Amino acid sequence: MKLQRKNRLRALSLGALAVSGALALTACGSDDTNTGGGSSASSSSNAKNNIECKDAKGQLLGNGSSAQANAIDAWRQTFSQACSGVQINYKPEGSGAGVTAFNQGQVAFAGSDSALKPEEVAASKKVCSGGQGIDLPMVGGPIAVAYNLDGVDNLVLDGPTLAKIFDSKITKWNDAAIKKLNPDAKLPATKIQAFHRSDESGTTDNFTKYLKATAASDWKYEGGKAWQAKGGQSAQGSSGLAQQVKQTSGSITYVELSYAKDGLKTVDIDTGASAPVKATTENASKAIADAKVVGTGKDLALELNYATKADGAYPITLVTYEIVCDKGNKSDTLAATKSFLTYMASEEGQGALSDLGYAPIPAEINAKVRETVASIS
Repeated sequence: MKLQRKNRLRALSLGALAVSGALALTACGSDDTNTGGGSSASSSSNAKNNIECKDAKGQLLGNGSSAQANAIDAWRQTFSQACSGVQINYKPEGSGAGVTAFNQGQVAFAGSDSALKPEEVAASKKVCSGGQGIDLPMVGGPIAVAYNLDGVDNLVLDGPTLAKIFDSKITKWNDAAIKKLNPDAKLPATKIQAFHRSDESGTTDNFTKYLKATAASDWKYEGGKAWQAKGGQSAQGSSGLAQQVKQTSGSITYVELSYAKDGLKTVDIDTGASAPVKATTENASKAIADAKVVGTGKDLALELNYATKADGAYPITLVTYEIVCDKGNKSDTLAATKSFLTYMASEEGQGALSDLGYAPIPAEINAKVRETVASIS
């Protein structure tokens, strides 16, 4: 990779990590700074970034996953340089809120860390004239188990132990189950403060799918976007969880790696492989590469293997989908939607993800995403 590209990606990373929870941007720049942008869109592709802006203009609204907020922020900073006539407002209010906003016709696209359910697809037909909502995998990454425990810099946990911690069955850090996984650690008798999402979240859905797949006898809940276990404390959004853990001694939570990179320690997961697996983008990519496309038609929903025991494959992984209409998109936002999604799925767009704590979507799947984006109408 050329030095110029490294510097640019590093700059994007720093900008993205400074994103505010509101993300009330009305241009394609920082999530917490209104940079404006009223000039007309370029009529041809930008030579530097290879972004096609032809006919792309107006305001593009999105809502949903906070997991991908840092990625969206970074993409918009680059996209705005080429397509200054497009104003983008993405609100990271959670996957559940995003799907609801999409099916109410309030946004052109939604971000969700879980694929659409059959009833959500049915509801989307009311706003996708002659079509329906489809799932486009765009952002991958590990869900890190982040913790704040003085004197313990390396911590290993497994599915059953995590299930008991988040179900208030294990309440002290020096519990025998944690000691067994960490024989050399000096574990204090500190009370465990477990934090979960207060809003409906695809991150919650994926985290609890891991618990169900690896600790079925200890995790009896149905799962889904809403937290169901007893006890614990809650916070709004990924940024809210990260902030609570930073300021609470003895705390633990589940959060995307991009939110855990700034000052939080993360757990290595004992999957039964030859060694515990760290939460890294490379290790998450190994897990996503084994995913199967289970969607039909233009839908590209994936099936992940949360119980993988492959060496180096990090099991608590999510894929964030962009949800759009395959047909029946509003004419005033169709060009901008296709332009932005095409850039996100481009080699350059995906290439920016690793420095932000995300895992790029595997090339074979990503090629299908670009082909599908080109066909939406």
